[in-house]
Amino acid sequence: MTILDDVQYTIYVVDDDDAFRESLVWLLESHAYQTQAFASAEDFLGICDQVLFGCLLVDMRMPGASGLELHDRLSSGGIQIPTIVMSGHGDLDMAVSAFRKGVVDFLQKPLDDRYLLSRIDHCIATEKENKRRLQSHENVARRLASLTLREKEVFDCILQGMLNKQIADRLGISIKTVEVHRSHVMKKIDATSVMELVKFSLAAGGK
Repeated sequence: MTILDDVQYTIYVVDDDDAFRESLVWLLESHAYQTQAFASAEDFLGICDQVLFGCLLVDMRMPGASGLELHDRLSSGGIQIPTIVMSGHGDLDMAVSAFRKGVVDFLQKPLDDRYLLSRIDHCIATEKENKRRLQSHENVARRLASLTLREKEVFDCILQGMLNKQIADRLGISIKTVEVHRSHVMKKIDATSVMELVKFSLAAGGK
């Protein structure tokens, strides 16, 4: 089990229409989604440093910052969260602009509940996969960084299919020393075979 298995995914609803916002929260919570609701983009931005996992449902037109402006602010601040824009006055140009900015979907009000729920499920599934990939990349980078310079040289030689004697000749060290470094590499990378080292190298981008 990883830390991601315990993550609570939250659906953030940002809409200035009180009645619509409350009805949307009721719909989501009746389907067991965890929600937080906000009447404006500014209110949401006040807590966005806490936003790590979930999906954002935001109205296109609101007093203050619009839905797309909120999306832009989050993106420029390095906060990545799947976003679905909702609008009661949408048109094709508006939808195209939203998609170009990277939103997941652009939905016309009144919403189709079933379709909305399916898109939210898609967002959460994508979010989980992205977080898992990020965690995997971070683990790979951390293990690679733990190697000393000499261990990295031995690691690279192993990936080239070289035997211990060939590595010793290449690096000008004894076979015994190669064996020690090789053991350290296998332990730090958490590999039990050369094939696992190859897979690790591919995961690290062939570094």
